Amino acid sequence: MQPLIVYTQGTPNGHKVTTFTEELKEAYPEFKVEYKPIELGKNEQKEPWFLKINPNGRIPAIVDPNRDNFAVFESAAILLYLEKHYDPEHKFSWPSSNPKSEDLRSEVLQWMFFGHGGVGPMQGQANHFVRYAPEEIPYGIQRYQTETKRLYTVLGDRLKGREYLVGDKYTLADASIWPWVLLARIAGIEDKAVPEDVKAWVKRCYERPASKKGVHIPSHNATIDKVLDPEYWTKYGEEFKNRNTESAKWIMAGMKKDAETHK
Repeated sequence: MQPLIVYTQGTPNGHKVTTFTEELKEAYPEFKVEYKPIELGKNEQKEPWFLKINPNGRIPAIVDPNRDNFAVFESAAILLYLEKHYDPEHKFSWPSSNPKSEDLRSEVLQWMFFGHGGVGPMQGQANHFVRYAPEEIPYGIQRYQTETKRLYTVLGDRLKGREYLVGDKYTLADASIWPWVLLARIAGIEDKAVPEDVKAWVKRCYERPASKKGVHIPSHNATIDKVLDPEYWTKYGEEFKNRNTESAKWIMAGMKKDAETHK
């Protein structure tokens, strides 16, 4: 088996894929991965060679040399592809012989879409307005933080009495969401706004040895070390209140270029 090629960077969407590829590596020793970091600050994701892999110019994306270099983009689509082709023993899903497999599959898809269409976009916008917008825009911050908190409440209700979101095992449903919630603090979400059952679930997912490796791919992520510190708000609260000016520069430059291109 040739190594799967994963183009990624240390973001929640990137971690959705890298945590799961690490889970697959642990479950199936023959499964190999080659990680290729994409320099977002240099707009490498917009270069012609990468747009042939992902026409949307975003990470993550994969190329599978075991299947004629088939390319997949969008984190949820990648997860589904990986499960279909590289989880033959259904360690993260259920075989068709299980009488409840279709219903369980439906539940997994529902929670994946909840994460892909809800938690990710809302928290991503909260993070943008808190850290990268060129000026403070209270409406934008309140709008997206409030919606993120509401979605966390939905997660909390689901996780009451459960270890994982669906069934009795770690699935794509979990992999699709917990990497976002892990970084709630940098979007300005206070600890008290995260239900206790959600905190316990994120901790449970993060402490899976393979997944813990996955959030430090393609390189060690110091931000995660900070958000896991019990004294985060005391030590780093002011740091994250200040706008990330360096990252904001390339984000704003990219937005300006897009605006000029799509007049």
